[in-house]
Amino acid sequence: MEDLTQILHALEQQHIKPDVRTTPEEMAKVLADEFFEIGSSGIIIYKKDCVVEGGLEPWDVTMSDFQVHPLAEGVVLTTYRIENRTRMRNTLRSSIWKLIDGRWQLFFHQGTMEASTMGSGITTPSS
Repeated sequence: MEDLTQILHALEQQHIKPDVRTTPEEMAKVLADEFFEIGSSGIIIYKKDCVVEGGLEPWDVTMSDFQVHPLAEGVVLTTYRIENRTRMRNTLRSSIWKLIDGRWQLFFHQGTMEASTMGSGITTPSS
C-alpha cells in the first residue's frame, strides 16, 4: 500500500504543477478520457475543458493531509487539502483514480472550499 500511496501522491502533485497545468499534452496524460470534475465553484468540468490551448491557470498551491482509500481492484479514492495562495482559499480535495491500460489515470475530482475559507469559522465537525 505504501508504494501505491507514493505513486498516487506523485500523480496528484504532478497535475497541480504549473508546468503540467499549462501544457495540454501533459494534462491529457494524467486525465482519463472520461474525466470530469465538480469544481469548488460548483461548475462541472470535463477533460476537453482541461486540455485546451494555453492550458489551465497555474496556481501557487501546497498539498497536505494526503490519504489513499482503496475502493476496488484498480480503483482508489485520494483525499487531501490544498492551500491555494493564488486564489487565497483552502479546499478539501478528493479524486478517483483508475488503473487503465496499465497506468493510473484521474477519473474524477472534486474540490470543496473549507468552512474556514467561507468565513464560518467552523473547520471540524463537532463531537
